[in-house]
Amino acid sequence: MARRCELTGKATQTGHLVSHSNRKTKTVFRPNLVNVTLQSDALGRSVRLRVSANALRTVDHRGGLDAFLVKAPAGELSPGALILKRDIEKKLAAN
Repeated sequence: MARRCELTGKATQTGHLVSHSNRKTKTVFRPNLVNVTLQSDALGRSVRLRVSANALRTVDHRGGLDAFLVKAPAGELSPGALILKRDIEKKLAAN
């Protein structure tokens, strides 16, 4: 399983830790990923996703999973989240 947020696309980054003597050692900066179950109001079911803590705050700020996915660009989303977005848009268009 890739270390990538399913909603924002946030992934690992590489860089250097720089000491006081300006010595550089390679390191990996990993996103803070958590497994969460989010409720979809439009679909009426819960969805399990692996998202970053930052994305979880953004989902709450935008008013839930449905509002986040409708507003999110398709290029950042995982394949599973894209399917979920398409299902939500179909359901909202039908109402």
